[in-house]
Amino acid sequence: MQVLQGRNFSRVFNDSASVILNETAAKMIGWKDPVGKYLAYPGNDQRFKVIAVVKDFNIESLRNIIAPFALFHISSQTYGPNADYISVRLQPGNMNDYLHELESNWKNFAPATPFDYSFLDEEFDALYRSEQRMGTVFSIFTFLSIFVACLGLFGLSVYTAERRTKEIGVRKVLGASVQSIVTLLSKDFLKLVFISAIVAFPLAWLAMNKWLEDFAYRIAIEWTVFVFAAFAALLIALLTISFQAIKAAIVNPVKSLRTE
Repeated sequence: MQVLQGRNFSRVFNDSASVILNETAAKMIGWKDPVGKYLAYPGNDQRFKVIAVVKDFNIESLRNIIAPFALFHISSQTYGPNADYISVRLQPGNMNDYLHELESNWKNFAPATPFDYSFLDEEFDALYRSEQRMGTVFSIFTFLSIFVACLGLFGLSVYTAERRTKEIGVRKVLGASVQSIVTLLSKDFLKLVFISAIVAFPLAWLAMNKWLEDFAYRIAIEWTVFVFAAFAALLIALLTISFQAIKAAIVNPVKSLRTE
């Protein structure tokens, strides 16, 4: 926890009547400079001196707002310590050896209580496991959607090139370059991709903004995300149809017109 004002608890001082507030608690009380002021704790006649303000920290999911928080020294006996769990910080190393040693000590300390443990990083990971699972599912379906769309674009480009074979031959005879023919065959498809992006982006923004409303602390959806998505969609479409467009553009016009 980052101390913004004042000092942390210390053995140098008698902190039995000291308290540390987070930013939200100080703002809720209305103190601009809370260090040195006194706080009355409900149900206790004793007053506690504010010795520090710490930066707001999350103890729950980001779906919840940060609550006002007061930290009391254990010697204050304001509340009983949480005896259900013991937090242990381990050095990097063989985790199995650490757990075996902890279990041995636990059995000596509380033989009637089963040894049960969890890791803090896994506890935090569980807070957002549903979002991670949803992200994986969306990634899979996005890949499948892009793959099916590319198959459709490729089929349409083959059909268009076959249908306009003689037109391409005439244009080449009249001096059209390969680049101009590729542009001719590609621009209709790229127009459709551009129109689909105009329709899809507002819907995507509404859907994602609605999902983000479930979080008390969230990012804003930047317009650059949609620019990148539009560029990626156009690039994928262009790469899909360019093979067939180039193939049709470099065909000998004599072969295209010999039946005429």
